[in-house]
Amino acid sequence: MMQSGGCQCGSVRYQVEGVIERNSLCHCHDCQASSGAPMVAWTAVHEGQFQLLEGEPTLYEGRDGARRAFCPKCGTGLFYRNAVALPGIVDIQTVTFDLANQLQPTAQVQCAERLEWVKTLDTLPTFDRYPG
Repeated sequence: MMQSGGCQCGSVRYQVEGVIERNSLCHCHDCQASSGAPMVAWTAVHEGQFQLLEGEPTLYEGRDGARRAFCPKCGTGLFYRNAVALPGIVDIQTVTFDLANQLQPTAQVQCAERLEWVKTLDTLPTFDRYPG
């Protein structure tokens, strides 16, 4: 199976070939801080499955071996690598895939750092668009 994706402006494009083994929502403080969101959906693939097709992401060197890649033009967060914690793995922000809706998360990780109010999101009113 081949999956492709990229940043919001299209400057950075990538593709993944083969079976995707892991797709999860991460609630860690690091993901929260880097995204400005309560959680980030990640699709983990082996380095050999991943190919950068176009563009050159900017890297941010974080703590404990974390390296986050994002588009230098539009700022879209794209990839996460950590040779210490996840050797040989590229974590790709799931919603950057062209067919992200097909990649449903199968687990939530780092839940010890989950924001308390995330647990009750299903109790909030929902709207298809901004309410009038």
